[in-house]
Amino acid sequence: MNITQLKYVLEVASASSMREASTRLYVTQPALSASIRELEEEIGILIFERTNKGISLTEDGREFVTYAKKAVGQYGILEDRYLSRDRDKEKFSVSTQHYNFAIKAFTEVIRRADPERYVFSIHETKTKEVLDDVGSLKSEVGIISFSGSNEALIRKIFRERQLEFVPLMKRDTYVYVWKNHRFAGRKVISIEEMKDYPCVSFDQSSNENYYLTEEAMADYSFDKMIKSDDRATTMELIAELGGYSVGSGMLSRDDSVLQGLVAIKMKEEDPLTIGYITRKGRDFSFYGEEYVKELQNYREL
Repeated sequence: MNITQLKYVLEVASASSMREASTRLYVTQPALSASIRELEEEIGILIFERTNKGISLTEDGREFVTYAKKAVGQYGILEDRYLSRDRDKEKFSVSTQHYNFAIKAFTEVIRRADPERYVFSIHETKTKEVLDDVGSLKSEVGIISFSGSNEALIRKIFRERQLEFVPLMKRDTYVYVWKNHRFAGRKVISIEEMKDYPCVSFDQSSNENYYLTEEAMADYSFDKMIKSDDRATTMELIAELGGYSVGSGMLSRDDSVLQGLVAIKMKEEDPLTIGYITRKGRDFSFYGEEYVKELQNYREL
């Protein structure tokens, strides 16, 4: 077993197609298939079920992929720290859901510390990736939120992955519409009043991760739903289709992408608790400490 084989397995599992995975990996399909079969023979389990309809993970394969992700993630951290040409530079990484204050705190740390040589990373990504990044130590701090709809699941994941959550704020639920929407002047609105318009939701890319959404009302059945994984695309959809999204009401007027949005308080209550996570028992780096200090400027709880 080697790290290349593990990466091959993860790519095939993601693509659900040997042909597509071989294209992504820049290897021939026969070579990819042979490598995975050698791995299966070595470890004594069948990772993939191969049929005329395609390829899928077996029950043993799903368990194997869970461990492979952790191993590949840790290997990537080792590569970055000890084999990268940037290994002599200062390093710090944050993963965050889509919150502007997380980015502002990040930029303020860089501005204040002003290191001479550094490679810093901020990953604006999905809930699952924030949890994975902090759990695997890829990121030192993660910004995350949950509502009443998914709080029990999120807290269960915190316990299982040895993550410590520090709440910063709790925000009521708002509907975002474009400034020329017929409801833009409303102070309060019901989700039922929006049923004729499409709800544009941030795509978590997997039905099994549905309750890892960063949005409120996760258990509400929307009649019209559009999923997007890009903020600019989301804004265009809302503007062009008269759609809306659900959020915390925190709109930054410094962000040009968000300037056309109007926030309306939702009658239904499903408040978001927003805070940061770190790995239990891990010592903060200098930049981790500074970032957490900067986050305290946004603390309301």
